Amino acid sequence: MTERVIQVDALARVEGEGALYVKLNGQELESCEFRIFEPPRFFEAFLQGRAYGEAPDITSRICGICPIAYIASACQAMEMALGITLSPEIEALRRILYCGEWIQSHTLHAAMLHAPDFLGLDSAIDIAKLHPELVRKALRLKKLGNTLMETIGGRAVHPVNTRVGGFYAAPDAAKLQALLPELDWGVAAARELTLAFAGFDFPADAGDYHFVSLSHPELYPIDQGRIVSSRGLDIAPAEYDDHFVEEHVARSNALHGRMRDGTAYLTGPLARYANNFAKLSPTAQATAHEAGLGAVETNPFKSILVRMVEVQYAVEEAARLIRAYRAPNPSFIAVPPRAGVGHGASEAPRGICYHRYEIDAEGRIVSARIVPPTSQNQPQIERDLARVVRANLALDEAALKLRCEQTIRNYDPCISCATHFLKLTVERG
Repeated sequence: MTERVIQVDALARVEGEGALYVKLNGQELESCEFRIFEPPRFFEAFLQGRAYGEAPDITSRICGICPIAYIASACQAMEMALGITLSPEIEALRRILYCGEWIQSHTLHAAMLHAPDFLGLDSAIDIAKLHPELVRKALRLKKLGNTLMETIGGRAVHPVNTRVGGFYAAPDAAKLQALLPELDWGVAAARELTLAFAGFDFPADAGDYHFVSLSHPELYPIDQGRIVSSRGLDIAPAEYDDHFVEEHVARSNALHGRMRDGTAYLTGPLARYANNFAKLSPTAQATAHEAGLGAVETNPFKSILVRMVEVQYAVEEAARLIRAYRAPNPSFIAVPPRAGVGHGASEAPRGICYHRYEIDAEGRIVSARIVPPTSQNQPQIERDLARVVRANLALDEAALKLRCEQTIRNYDPCISCATHFLKLTVERG
């Protein structure tokens, strides 16, 4: 038998560090392990004893790309524990802020990190040499997301204007309305980028996925909702632990999320899209159809298109909410501390971000649990990799290596959130 070894010391165009080990015995796949080896950062441990109001600011430091996901989920959990009911104006402002994160994060991944795979290029710099207008458009669109976050949150990275119960200060309507012309441009730009990416040569692939996402009665889920699945699950975030579990595996410093029956599941853009397609705006649905997507997409390589459809929706949603915006007064709801347990779940760009906190009568955190989307997706990532390797054994070493890396980038993994990414070794015997 011919021995083949493929090694990638560091996967490019993702955040974090880790390794992948693949062992083949002839045409048989014996082992496929996604290993995360970067040391954990113990956020849950050092939250203990902190005041409840510190949780959003501290957990936002878990990720510089998706801090709003952690802020929103932490705030939701604390608000539940304290019995806080937000005003519609505060909820709308938080949703606009979250739209900004979706716009900047999805555009960064799709145009700068993932698109080079489909063009046979190493980086966005190479794309800029061949398609400068595409890169300029993507950078402007990403900046639009950052500007929304700065206008509402005070800054784009780790915003400082958010707090449990709302915001320290609400922006003037005029400041938000000044963004409307750029938002109108952004709708068209997101659509154009989606259709441009639809021309990529996508590898043929189809996963058998258990899609898990949030669902809202009226809106495409971003900032809140119930947890649903494509196989009939429909629960409140407070029931998360009854249906999902995390387990430690020797090959990873990040926990692996599964259903309690052991089933791997998928969270993120493909899951949100499959479970909530009818709640997209008609124009976003039209873009999806024109890009060749149905109401459900099971080819993970086409997740780049779903992400860009979500960008279009997020731009439209931000514009809709800004046109109806009324500054919340007061800008936050304050209540005395009390003992309680709270659960929060929101849709980070990469999938469900779940938080659970117990606080004492003085408002100090007794226990904290944070489940980021990349941890939940790890078992499914391994399943995808195994399927892709089996289907592509005939590829030469360079092509198989690229296909494996591309499979990982389908997930836009935030390895720092989960605790980190990629060295690839393929052993053939």
